[in-house]
Amino acid sequence: MFKNMLSNKWFKFIVVAVLYTLWVIWLGNFWWLFVLIIIFDVYITGKVHWAFWKKKDPPGGKQTKLVEWIDAIIFAVIAATFIRMFFIEAYTIPTSSMEKSLLVGDYLFVSKVAYGPKTPNTPLSFPFVHNTLPLTSSKKSYVEWIKSPYKRLKGFGDIKNNDVVVFHFPEGDTVALLMQNQSYYQLKRTYGRDRVWNETRNFGKVIARPVDKRENYIKRCVGIPGDKIEIKQGQVMVNDQPQPKFEGVQYNYLVQTNGTSINPKALDKLHIANDDRTVFSSERYLFPLTASSAESLKAFANVSHIEKLEEEPGEWDPHIFPHSKDYPWNVDNYGPLTIPAKGQTVSLTVENLPMYERIIQVYENNQLEVKNNTIYINGDVAVDYTFQMDYYWMMGDNRHNSADSRYWGFVPEDHVVGKASFIWLSLDKDKSLPQKIRLRRMFQFIK
Repeated sequence: MFKNMLSNKWFKFIVVAVLYTLWVIWLGNFWWLFVLIIIFDVYITGKVHWAFWKKKDPPGGKQTKLVEWIDAIIFAVIAATFIRMFFIEAYTIPTSSMEKSLLVGDYLFVSKVAYGPKTPNTPLSFPFVHNTLPLTSSKKSYVEWIKSPYKRLKGFGDIKNNDVVVFHFPEGDTVALLMQNQSYYQLKRTYGRDRVWNETRNFGKVIARPVDKRENYIKRCVGIPGDKIEIKQGQVMVNDQPQPKFEGVQYNYLVQTNGTSINPKALDKLHIANDDRTVFSSERYLFPLTASSAESLKAFANVSHIEKLEEEPGEWDPHIFPHSKDYPWNVDNYGPLTIPAKGQTVSLTVENLPMYERIIQVYENNQLEVKNNTIYINGDVAVDYTFQMDYYWMMGDNRHNSADSRYWGFVPEDHVVGKASFIWLSLDKDKSLPQKIRLRRMFQFIK
């Protein structure tokens, strides 16, 4: 009886129609309910042959093997695309900016329902790739003649302090194709705009990308909207309180020995990757270390001195956001600044404009000009500004080796992809099989 119920066309229709209707309610666009007419025809009336790649009445009631394969591939692509778009997406750690919390070679699942998935800005794109077609470095995998505005569906919660978050790179709106792993704006500050645009042999063609096709980054959310952020001698302060300590947070240390080399196998045991071992001589090294690794290294018989590297307060680093001498900040001494919140209004001056100009002009699409020390927004004199979105402050746990909010500023809410949730595989690029597989990291939830 149960088997007969499962094969009943009305039962199938009701189940699919209910699930589809729940999805439309979640999506919040009730025009999609018209698709119920198609679902009704597929399961009940059968007036239209929707699966045009199949024969409607095949001999013996069975399709050919080729058609069965096509059917399976189409179903797999649609199902996987739907899951990837609305529920969960795989992600790989490409750089050491989150070590030792997350390692190069960690394979993660990113939950999009944690904060609510956002609908794609460019819905027509090649499946399973991000921004370029397979086997190419510059061919776009998407079309821009159909675009949709930013919209985020309901999720299980909001971003909280210290969540590990995947997001689109805020400065990734413009890219030099031969240097995609570097910020175009940093290249422009370093080499000048004319050189970046004209020397295509070195930098490649300069292109623009929509929000959902910018490179994905992963960092820890240090500050949420309205938080006050400050860094004092490397210690992150949130609302005047020290950020909670994480075992994986590491800083650069200068290590001095008595003249003998440190055994590489000993560094392996401390999980210091080959790429992180800077050797000045047999007696001087530079390593990124966690607090516990630094203590372990101090106990080595041939280590005579170990020193945590820190920049001095007041030393201005021009690479540091907001890239103005009015803010003499560096990676270890930064702020204070308050993270913008939706609906919050701030006074605007020529002095503090570098802090907010990218928000006003790029993220919230206003025309911004400064004439004779007067600020104009969309042609009108502006003495204040009200933010249209929430913003976040992201930092890598590898504090001296992370390109993060200290370099490019705030992360808009429409750039947030999801929460890094689960490590399902971890491969050490410095090892060969079977040691290459980090069994101790597999099937772990991310903290």
